[in-house]
Amino acid sequence: MNSSARIRSLDVVPLDIPLFEPFGISGGAQAMANNVLVRLELADGSVGYGEAAPLPPYNGETQADALATLRPAGGSLVGHETSLAGWRELAAEFRLRGGANCGSAQCAFEMALLDALTRRAGVPLWKFFGAAGTRLETDMTVTTGSPAEAADAARAIRARGIRMIKVKVGGKLGPAHDLARIFAIHEVAPDAPLILDGNAGVSRVAATELICGLKARGIAPALLEQWLAKDDLDGALALAAESGWLVAADETVTSADDARRVVAAKSAQVINIKLMKAGIAEALDIAAVAHEAGLALMIGGNLESILAMTVSACFAAGLGGFRFADLDTPLFLASNPFDGGYALDGGMISVAHIAAGHGVTPKPSR
Repeated sequence: MNSSARIRSLDVVPLDIPLFEPFGISGGAQAMANNVLVRLELADGSVGYGEAAPLPPYNGETQADALATLRPAGGSLVGHETSLAGWRELAAEFRLRGGANCGSAQCAFEMALLDALTRRAGVPLWKFFGAAGTRLETDMTVTTGSPAEAADAARAIRARGIRMIKVKVGGKLGPAHDLARIFAIHEVAPDAPLILDGNAGVSRVAATELICGLKARGIAPALLEQWLAKDDLDGALALAAESGWLVAADETVTSADDARRVVAAKSAQVINIKLMKAGIAEALDIAAVAHEAGLALMIGGNLESILAMTVSACFAAGLGGFRFADLDTPLFLASNPFDGGYALDGGMISVAHIAAGHGVTPKPSR
């Protein structure tokens, strides 16, 4: 169903979800998922839901930023016509009205819009994105903390049946602390592929120390994700040459133009796409640039509920070509305010059961 539909209403409310414990990255820790829920209704009664998940330690965006963008920009589009064939035109209009200043808000609007339109059409979101597949293997993250805490986290991850472990590195405590944590994880799970994520918090000097320490212990990570500052393309190129390991660009790439710069500089072999960076339309363009250049893809996210994580799973599975997936944050949330979402068996995610849209709805109020 590609006929046009009018937006009847758009409602925006804070979405605060407690964590089991603070989620730490090199730039700081978040004690709660301070997100935003968007409800978009079409004139025929079709409803779609979106989520903004700003993460201040990651890129500085806050819940207040997302609310301040979504309420006026989204409200100004009530009454506009749209369709599945033309959804990107309305997404571009939202970007002009403020979405360019807050990627998570842009993402939430596009999620809600596409959810409403694909539910209206009776099409699952994974099929809308291309139907290349319905399954992904996710890692699970060991956040910042002590070596003992890292070992405990790794044991818990393996007990869940998750094979791949992502480890946050970088920050004020330095490479010796990171190496101690990685060694502790390796002792517990020696066969686990490791993704080492610096969130742009590792210096070139620290990177060399980490590489030497890892090689001395015979540990070869599956991926080095954004160790260096986001604009240090020369450093990223040298990092891959020095280590001999795959390097992923995350904070470096928030747009298709950024992806083209990475391709030109040959500074990464993998691009981590996060829908929260700039929205779904821009993510599709980034994926196209990577595919044309022969780069591998990773799908990731911020501190997102099952709603946004399911959209990312539909995006990556449906589009295909994603070598790495980091869609684990629902496992860190102490409550789940939604029904539906991806199915998880060990580390395997499936979206095959989703019949229309992304399949996630708020739980009924009691």
